[in-house]
Amino acid sequence: MPDTDPFVVVLQKWLEVSMHRSVRPLICYAREGGLSMSQLGALFHIHRMGSSGVTDLGEHLGVTSPAASQMLERLVQQELILRSEDPKDRRVKQIVLTDKGLQVLQESMRTRQNWVYDLAEALSDSEKETIEAALNTLVDKANYLGHPIEPDR
Repeated sequence: MPDTDPFVVVLQKWLEVSMHRSVRPLICYAREGGLSMSQLGALFHIHRMGSSGVTDLGEHLGVTSPAASQMLERLVQQELILRSEDPKDRRVKQIVLTDKGLQVLQESMRTRQNWVYDLAEALSDSEKETIEAALNTLVDKANYLGHPIEPDR
């Protein structure tokens, strides 16, 4: 059933444009750096959590612990993460980003967001003010709805 609410239609168009403009460069960046999107997702998760265990990462990515462990081994070999024993339980491995891993994440975010600066330059001051007010409202309302995909820990 097609949506006829003009607001919903234009919001869906905006989401499609913004996702295409931001995700495509991210995919290219990952590919050029020899990373899969799952590996990049793992780096983002580790960064967001501060550290992670293999099981936690596997659950986040929707893969088994052995699959997560193999992925992490490749990231260790690329010097993007470090694995160490948890001081509280030597059987548990803690995974943290290296400086190189953090640099990769920062570069990937810049790559993903560069188009926003070009868009801002194309807008007049008046358009920017109108859009800024509208986007602040959208952000507030979206935050009010909560986080249905993954709650903050």
